[in-house]
Parts: sequence; C-alpha cells; structure tokens
Amino acid sequence: MYEYFSMALRAPKDITECGRFFAEPSQPRQRMYEALRAYFFEGRPTQEVARAFGYSPGSFRVLCHQFRRDADPQFFIAPLHGPREQPKKSKARDLAVQLRKQNHSVYEISEELKQRNMPLSPTAVRELLRAEGFAPLPRRLDEQRPARLGPVAEPVADVREFSLTPGTQFVTRCGGLFLFVPDLVRLKFDALAKSAHLPGSVMIPPEHALRAMLALKLWSVERKSHVMALVSDPGLALFCGLNVIPKKSYLCEYSSRLDHVRTTSLLAAWHRTVAQDHLFGGESFNLDFHSVPYYGEDPQVEKHFVSMRSRSQPSVLAFLAQDAEGRAFCYSNADLRKGEEAEEIFAFIDFWKKHHGDYPRHLVFDSRLTTYPNLTRLDDLGITFITLRRRSPALLTEIEGLPPSAWRRVRLDVPARKYKTPRVFEQPVALAGATLRQLFVLDLGHEEPTILLTNDRHSSPAKLLTRYAQRMLIENALSDAVRFFHMDALSSTVGLKVDFDMATLVIASGLYRMLAKRMRGYADAQARHISARVKRVVASVKLLKAGYRRSSGVR
Repeated sequence: MYEYFSMALRAPKDITECGRFFAEPSQPRQRMYEALRAYFFEGRPTQEVARAFGYSPGSFRVLCHQFRRDADPQFFIAPLHGPREQPKKSKARDLAVQLRKQNHSVYEISEELKQRNMPLSPTAVRELLRAEGFAPLPRRLDEQRPARLGPVAEPVADVREFSLTPGTQFVTRCGGLFLFVPDLVRLKFDALAKSAHLPGSVMIPPEHALRAMLALKLWSVERKSHVMALVSDPGLALFCGLNVIPKKSYLCEYSSRLDHVRTTSLLAAWHRTVAQDHLFGGESFNLDFHSVPYYGEDPQVEKHFVSMRSRSQPSVLAFLAQDAEGRAFCYSNADLRKGEEAEEIFAFIDFWKKHHGDYPRHLVFDSRLTTYPNLTRLDDLGITFITLRRRSPALLTEIEGLPPSAWRRVRLDVPARKYKTPRVFEQPVALAGATLRQLFVLDLGHEEPTILLTNDRHSSPAKLLTRYAQRMLIENALSDAVRFFHMDALSSTVGLKVDFDMATLVIASGLYRMLAKRMRGYADAQARHISARVKRVVASVKLLKAGYRRSSGVR
C-alpha cells in the first residue's frame, strides 16, 4: 500500500545511499512530494526548486496551485487506474439479481440480458453474482432444464445401418456429386480399394472409407474438420454408401494408417482401373515439385523452398506428374526427405514401366528437378526430355558475346501467344558424359535469356519451344489444385498423411477430367470451373425401390 516505505526498506543501509533516496527521487509521486516540501516547508525559491526536480517554472507553479486547492493530497497511495465502475455490469446488476432469485442459471440470465439490449457474457454474469453473494446453482438434470436448441449427436457411421427404404426422399446440397457416380460404377470403384489392400473395418469397409475421403476432395472441402458442417447431409452419406459420413476424427485417423507402400498400391490400382478409358495418353509428361507449407512445430518436417512465399520454411515436398495430353495428374509422392529430390524422377519412371510395361517416352521438367548426371541416365534409357539450364554468369557472358549474325528467328505456331518470333542460337554441349542440344533463346517475353537442354535431336527449335511452353499446363494444374483441391490447406503434420491426400488428388483430378469430356464446352476446363457449375446442383433424391435411386437437380 505504501510503496515508498517498501522502497526505503529495500534501499542500501549506507547513510549516503539512503540520503540519495530522498535527494534523487525516481518515482513521479515521490518527486512531486519532495519538490512541494522544498518550496512550502523549506522555503526555497520557485526557480531553484523547479530546476532541482526537473520541472519548468510554469508547470511547477501549476503544481503548487493544485496542491493549495487539494484538501487531502495523496502521495503515498498508488492511484487506481481505469474506470471506477463497470458500466455494463452496473446496468445489468438489478435484473441479474432478480433473475437469480428466480433460480435462473448464468446462461439463462445472459440470454435474457441479451434480449433486453444489455449483453453480458455468462462469465461476467457469474462474476457479478459472486460479488453479490450468490452461490452457484446445483447442477440440474436434463429434464429440469428449459427447452432450447442445442447440439445434436449425429449417428455413428456404420454400413450395417445403411438402408434404401423405398419412398424415402430428401433434398441435398451435394447433388453435384452424383454426376461422378456413373464413372465410379462403370470403373468398379469399390474393387479399387480392395485391390489396393486399403484398411477398413466391419462398420466402415475400405471402399466406403475411400469414397468418403474422395467425396471431400471432389466437393472441395478445404479441411477435414469442415466435414462436420456436412455430416447431417443425407446426399453425402448416400454417395459414400453409409448411414452418415464419418466424422473428422475418423478421417484423420484413417490417413495415418496408410504408409507409402499402400498409397503407391492405390495409385497402381487407379492406373489399372482407368486403363480401358485411356485417361493417360502416355506420350509426354510434365513433372514438377510442390512444397506444402507447414506452420506448426514438428521435428520430422524439413525446410523446403516455398515458391508462393519466396522463402525456405518447414514444408512437405510433393512430387507430381501430369499427363500432357489428358491433363490429369497420374502420379504423386509426398514421402520424400531432403536429398532425395533428384532421384524421384526415376521412381516415377520405374512406377510407369512396372504398370504400363514401357518407359515414359517424353518428359518435360524444370532445371531444379534433377541433376546433370541424371540427364545422362535418362539419355541412356532412351527417354527424351526437355529441361532448362540454369543461367550461370559464364553462360550469360557467352550469350552477350554472340554476334547478331549468329542468331536466327523462328516462328512459334501458337496463335494466342504474344511473343511468336524469338531468336535462337543452337549448339551441342557436353554435360556429365553426354552430348546434348543447347538452345539460347531471346525475345521470348523474359528479360533474361532462356537456355533449353534436350536430347531430342530431330525436332525443330520451334517445336521444342512450343512443347516446353506447354509445360505451363502443370503450373496451371498446380495452381488449380492449390485453390480448388486445397493442396496447401492440409491439417496433417507429417508427410505420410500428405502422401495419401496427394493420392486422392490424383484420383479426383482424373474423375474431373472424365466429367469434363462429357460436358459440352468444358473439355479443357480446370476442375474449379467445372465445380462452379456442379455445385449449383441442389438435388431432390427419391428412392423408388431397394437398390435403385434417382437424383434430379432442382436448380
């Protein structure tokens, strides 16, 4: 209470030091007291006192005037800060006390105050009643509580509780999902989960669990926790073949049960399933890495460069391959550690050869995807590739030293492209034991020159430039996957869960490509553009008889 007394007790016991405590006050209230004492009691001049205690003469005269008018000056009691009362509590005090005398709970009192434009939280009501001397009410039974809206416990997902009762009808906002049902039935999608040996249970078999995970990806549900907003939708449950869709806890736990071997088996089963539809042309592939940023703390998550942030930060590195003709993702792997990036291209090559019987014919990728020695390995395997070479200072100096006569103009047969006539200089180059074609390209729309490396010894420079420009398809697909499939909005913390999410992304992108081919004018559209039309379908579903259902869009 008396802070200066306590400060004096803590002061050094030396007399000189104790005297300094009074001669050199450090606290504002103590300095004010010593200055007024020196003027009124010791009779020292105003100018001298003001200078000694750090006041200007004018402000010290105002201080003396206020002291003369203050009948009870407080120097040794700390002033109270903030308002002396709480306006909201004071306004609601009488009504809150009246309601408590009628045995209303703090929640009921809070709701009543809100209806009377005196909003007060239950915690604030509890503090107010405690200050008035009221003890908490004893806990009441559910039947003793007043009737009001509250949380509803949804049934547990169990395939044994699923039934198709004739005559049942309902309206679902997930009606667009039924547009994918014809493809799922034709492809015998349930057999895919079994052939991949995915885990399951008696309540939720593997094929139903996979459909539940896929439904969220097709419906662009950002996070697994957001499924709780759709858990009561009967259409979503019907799509999964369950009485209700599994809750978020099950979905998170299910992905943790899958290792990379199971995920790769799922991708292999998907390739076998769509083999008859020729979803993947297999002529050429676009390859790229994508870093899924992670904002938590986990020692297993390493730092990778995140292009969207232009910095290195904790993230999960994912490798993706896209079929250039069909524009669908055909391979993914997020079970990568630092230092394994350069070899991942051969993991994709081995995967394709194992399940299609031959090596990929043509690969297009960025300069940082693999190393120069690995380019020699690709050339030895007979795989044609196009990639970029990093612009080193020596190469830039070489380009600047080329005479104008060494360059030749080529015309790109791309009507929508702005820069159609770049300048090209071609030469052979020896890298890591292989002789490759190197193309210096200017006037391509970039300030810096573009340096192309390829082992394609027959295609013209114009054809090579046109094909590499089409690599932007995977950049656009990755951008679409980030925005629509929410590739960066994963709640998982380890690469294993992201690995499974990438596999569902591959399947979902394939299903959207199949749907796009059936939609007039949408053959080349991205998934988000197709979904913008699909999500408008609010379906009225009526079960005519067991085993048969009809869904019709109402708008």
